[in-house]
Amino acid sequence: MKAIIIGGGIGGMCTAIALRRCGIESEVYEAVKEIKPVGAAISIWPNGVKCLNYLGMKEDLRAIGGPMDFMAYKDFRSADTLTQFSLAPLVQHSGERPYPVVRAELQAMLLDNFGRDRVQFGKRLVNIEQKSDSVTAFFEDGSEAHGDLLIACDGTHSVVRKSVLGYCTERRYAGYVNWNGLVEIDPSLAPANQWTTFVGEGKRVSLMPVAGNRFYFFFDVPLPKGLAEDRTSLRADLTRYFAGWASPVQQLIARLDPETTNRVEIHDIEPFSPLVKGRVALLGDAAHSTTPDIGQGGCAAMEDAVVLAMTLQSNSLGIEDALLRYQNKRAERVKDLVLKARKRCDVTHAKDAATTAEWYAGLKQESGERIIGGMCETIRGGPLG
Repeated sequence: MKAIIIGGGIGGMCTAIALRRCGIESEVYEAVKEIKPVGAAISIWPNGVKCLNYLGMKEDLRAIGGPMDFMAYKDFRSADTLTQFSLAPLVQHSGERPYPVVRAELQAMLLDNFGRDRVQFGKRLVNIEQKSDSVTAFFEDGSEAHGDLLIACDGTHSVVRKSVLGYCTERRYAGYVNWNGLVEIDPSLAPANQWTTFVGEGKRVSLMPVAGNRFYFFFDVPLPKGLAEDRTSLRADLTRYFAGWASPVQQLIARLDPETTNRVEIHDIEPFSPLVKGRVALLGDAAHSTTPDIGQGGCAAMEDAVVLAMTLQSNSLGIEDALLRYQNKRAERVKDLVLKARKRCDVTHAKDAATTAEWYAGLKQESGERIIGGMCETIRGGPLG
C-alpha cells in the first residue's frame, strides 16, 4: 500500500510518520519550495502530546516545549489578577503536560523525524483522478504521482476538498484580527512559567512560555475584515487599539519586532461530515478549519494522523472501507472542536457584550476547576485517552 500525502505541514508530516510506524509507505508533496509556518507558536495540549509521544517524539517535544505550570487572567487596565491557578490538576487528570512550542521548531522536528530529503517541495497540486484501484495526483510542473490512496493535508485553502465534498466551501470571518510573535521572557511582562492573559473590551493580550527563554505573545482585536494595515503600521495600530491598557501590555508593544510579528484575520469553515470519497481522505485544516480559540487546530490534525494510520493498519476490508471508518471516528469529534472554538471565540471577543461582561465577572470567582474541567473534557475526546 502506498499513500500520496498532499501537504508537508503539521498534519502531513504527522500522517507520514504515523503511516511509517504502521508499516505503510507514503510520498509527501508540498506546494512551496520552503515551508514558512503561519503563526509564531502553537499550544500542544495533552491529547496532541500523546499523539506525538505515540509517534516516537516524546523527548524531542520536551526539548522544544515551554514550561507552562500556571494559568492566569488579568484585568486589562489595572493588571490585577482576576484568577490564577495551577495546571497540575490538568496534568494529573490527562496524564500529560501541555507544551507551547514555536511553530518553526515543531515543523523542523517533524521534518527531521521523517527525513527532509524524502519530502518533495515545489509540487503544487492542480488535480486528482481516482480509479477503482488507484489515485493519481497531477502537479503544476507537469509531473504526476501514483498511489493506492491520497491524503489531503493541504490546509484551509485545500485544492482537494471540493473533489471530496462536491462543492466549494466558504471561509467564515470570525470577526477578529490576531497579531502574534515572540519576545524574550521578562518577569515584568509575566511569570516565566505561566500562561498570562489580559482581558477587557472584547480584546485579549496573551503571553505563553516557549523554549529558549521566550514568550509567545498574541493580541486579539474585534475588527472589520480587510483593513489596510501591515507591518509598517503595526506598532501604531496596537498602540491605538490598546490605549489605556496596563503597563505590561504597553511594554510588550514597545518591545515586539514588527518585522517578525504576524497579523492574521481569523477564519473558520462551517463543519461538514464527508471527510472521504473513495480512496481520498481529508485531514487537518483541509477537513476542519477552526479558529485558534481553544488551541486544538494542530492537536486535531495530530489526532487525525494517528487514527487514520491505525485504521488503515488494523482493518482488512480494503482501503475505501478503512477510510470510511476513519471518517466515522473523526467527523463528530472535529465538528465538536470547530464549534467549541467558535463558541469560545464569540464569548471572548464580545459578539454579545452582556455575555462577555458576564464572563469577565465570572473570572473573579474562578478557582480554575471549571476551566480545567472544560479542558479535560476536550482532551478526553482524543484517540489515546
